[in-house]
Formats: sequence, structure tokens, C-alpha cells
Amino acid sequence: MMAVRTPALIGYLAQHLIRRMFAIIGIVLVITGGSIAGANAGQMQFDGTVIFLRHALAPGGGDPAEFSLKDCRTQRNLDETGRRQARAIGARIAAADIEFAGIYSSEWCRCLETAMLLDIGPVTPFSGLNSFFESHAPRDATLTKLQAKLDSLPLDGKPIIMITHYVTIASVTNILAPSGGAVLLDLQTGHARELPLTAFSPAPSQ
Repeated sequence: MMAVRTPALIGYLAQHLIRRMFAIIGIVLVITGGSIAGANAGQMQFDGTVIFLRHALAPGGGDPAEFSLKDCRTQRNLDETGRRQARAIGARIAAADIEFAGIYSSEWCRCLETAMLLDIGPVTPFSGLNSFFESHAPRDATLTKLQAKLDSLPLDGKPIIMITHYVTIASVTNILAPSGGAVLLDLQTGHARELPLTAFSPAPSQ
């Protein structure tokens, strides 16, 4: 007899498939150096203040039941594909020769490792970027701390990078970022959009 799938189970499966799809798209974009088809010239430009970068590929979803912030062995971590992805993203950012005012990371190990592998400057762990998925961090307190940080930044200052999680980026920008995906937030207008990696490519010589 065929098992009957409950709405909750169907929803979980759909969410899982969507996450895997975004992860695959993110890897392809890094490897090819391409952007989403149909992106116009304006989307290829860097014109914001805050870059939210989702950590590189870490297979699975959520964290193990024995999760501990102080022990990376209890967390979902990057695999070798994710590490290659992080290095490739870092190389593209470095090639753009952008001067950043700061680089911040969630305290989760997969975010800190992504930040380290980017190799573009000193990294400051920041609890306002932590994941509240599965309630490992308090959602409201985390987002309040993050918003306070964003409010403290100069509107016309140098850009900063924040390495964080799917749920954090989605809560602030309403954009679903793939693994290794970037979202650009303009503090002056409040507008957020996906940031293709080609935005970091040096301008072609004339």
C-alpha cells in the first residue's frame, strides 16, 4: 500500500529540494564565473554598502542534534567542494581590488571557515549573523543585533562583507541565497538584490 504523505512532509521535501537546487546553481556560477541568464548591465555593477554572503556549500540541512557552538565536530561543515567554492569566490573578490571597511562572520564554523578561505582580510565573528534555524540562536535578539549594526554603518562608507546563513539573509533582504551566493544591500535606499560574482571582475581594458 502506498504511504500517504502529510502536508508537513510534502512541505519539508519541497523545501529540501529547493535548497539543493540553489546549492547546485551557486556552485555552477562559481565554476563558470557566470551570472543568472538575463542579468542586465545594471545587475553586474557593484553599487551597494553591505554584501551578505551565504557560507559555501555544506552538505545537508540544519545542524546535528548534538550541536554546540564551541565544537565544530558537532556542526554541519563545508566539504571539499565547498572549500573550493570559497577559495574561488575569494579570488574573484580579491581581483576586484575593493577596499572593505570590515569583514564579519557568523560564529558557526562553516561561516568562519568560508571567511578564512576567502582570504581577503581579517575576520570579526559577530553573533548578529548567527543562524536561528532550529532555534540554535534566538531569532528576534539576533536580528535586533544585526539591525543595530547595520544602522550604525555610514550610508556612504566603504563596503563590508557579512558571511552568514540562508535564514539570516532571507529575513533581512527577502532574497533566497544559494550556498556561496551574495546579496547586495544599499543602506541608503534599503534596496537589496542578488550580486553575481561577475560584479567583482576587473573592468575589461579599453
